[in-house]
Amino acid sequence: MEENFSFAVPEGDDRERRVCGTCGFIDYQNPRIVAGAVVCKDDQILLCKRAIEPRRGFWTLPAGYMELGETVEQAAMREAREEACADIEIDRVLAVYSVPRIGQVQVMFRANLMSDIRPGPESLETKLVAWKDIPWSQLAFPTVVWALTHFAETRGQSDFAPFANPPGTETLTT
Repeated sequence: MEENFSFAVPEGDDRERRVCGTCGFIDYQNPRIVAGAVVCKDDQILLCKRAIEPRRGFWTLPAGYMELGETVEQAAMREAREEACADIEIDRVLAVYSVPRIGQVQVMFRANLMSDIRPGPESLETKLVAWKDIPWSQLAFPTVVWALTHFAETRGQSDFAPFANPPGTETLTT
């Protein structure tokens, strides 16, 4: 019952959390993990126009929340199927972004497109675009810009450090 919860610092913890006064259950509120990919075919990048909020009508990379029981790689592949009806092959981790203001950790991969594409239920449109044709002013989130930029900086490299948030962006919202 909701009325049995109150805020307290559990023993051995360092912050206030919702705790059940009846059974002692601690209602941990932890960040959600988003998995996605910069997906390429030849020299083109897969973009999806969002059919859902937030940022409906803006372009993004295939990405979304992980489900219980799947790896981040499986989540990125599932999101590509859901958003672009695309089968992808994961290459490697491209970047990890922390977005604490909205409680997210985003893991972005480099991936290769292994199938045709078409809009899934969360996309209004999908397309493969050349770098010069990316609609930068119409991208949905800062993390999409970061991932695309880091992808371009590391293209053709097999040994690079996965990118983290640019300095000063730790509290930037997506």
